[in-house]
Amino acid sequence: MCIVAWNWQPLSACPLHLIGNRDEFYARPTKSLHWWNEEILGGKDMQDGGTWMGVARGGKLAVLTNYRDPSQHRANVPSRGQLVADFLTKNHSLDIYLNHLSSVAHAYNPFNLLLFDGTNLKGFESRHARVLEIRPGLGGVSNGDFFAPWPKLRNLTNQFQLSLKNGITEDRHFLSLLQNDIRAKDADLPQTGVDIDRERELSACFIRTPAYGTRASSIVRIFDQTLFFTEQCFDSQGATTLTQQSFSL
Repeated sequence: MCIVAWNWQPLSACPLHLIGNRDEFYARPTKSLHWWNEEILGGKDMQDGGTWMGVARGGKLAVLTNYRDPSQHRANVPSRGQLVADFLTKNHSLDIYLNHLSSVAHAYNPFNLLLFDGTNLKGFESRHARVLEIRPGLGGVSNGDFFAPWPKLRNLTNQFQLSLKNGITEDRHFLSLLQNDIRAKDADLPQTGVDIDRERELSACFIRTPAYGTRASSIVRIFDQTLFFTEQCFDSQGATTLTQQSFSL
C-alpha cells in the first residue's frame, strides 16, 4: 500500500476498520484479491510473489508501505512484500515477529508495516527498526513515517473520520474517498528526494500517470466474529475487477 488510514477501536464491535490504496507501475503483473492456498486472503505481486496487504483465517492482518527516498533504494535486495506473507503464515506471536523484523530490516529497502494479530495493533518503521504502539483512534501512514502530516494523508484521515462520525458504512463511499485525485499545493508538498513534477503527481490520494498509478483500493473491516475485505482494482484505463470477500473468524 502507499496510503492507508485506520480506525482502531479495540473495545468496540468493529475493532479495526481500514482503508487504503496501493500504487504501482501498471506493467507490474498483479493478481487481484484471492485466497492463497486457503491461508492468506489478499492480492498478489506476480513478479516477486509477495503482497502489500493481506489477512489470515484467524484474523491477522498486515499492511506494507514503502518509504520514499531514492537515495536509500538498492537493487537486488529481497522483496518487501514477502514480509506480509511471512507474518500471516508463520505461527510467531506479534512481538516475536517484531523482534525478528528489527534484526532483518536492514536487508530490505525502507518500509513501514502495520500489523494486527487479532488483539493488538502495532507499527514498524524499518529505517529506525522502531516499533510503534498504535493508540486507539484514527491513524494513517503513507510513504513517510507513521502519522507524517502529508496533505493527502491528513485529508484522507479527516474524511474517514467525518464519514464514521456520520454513520456511513457503505463500501462505495469509502472507495470514493480513496479515488480522490486532487493534488496538493506546491507549498504543502513533502520533500522526499524526487523532482517537483513527480512530487506533484504523487501528492494525490489516487494517482494517475501514463505508466504508474493506483492499482488497488482496499477496505477491511474486522468485527468480533467476521472479517470483510473489499478490493477495487485499476489499470491504466480505469477501474477493473471489484472483489468482495468475507469469512468467519
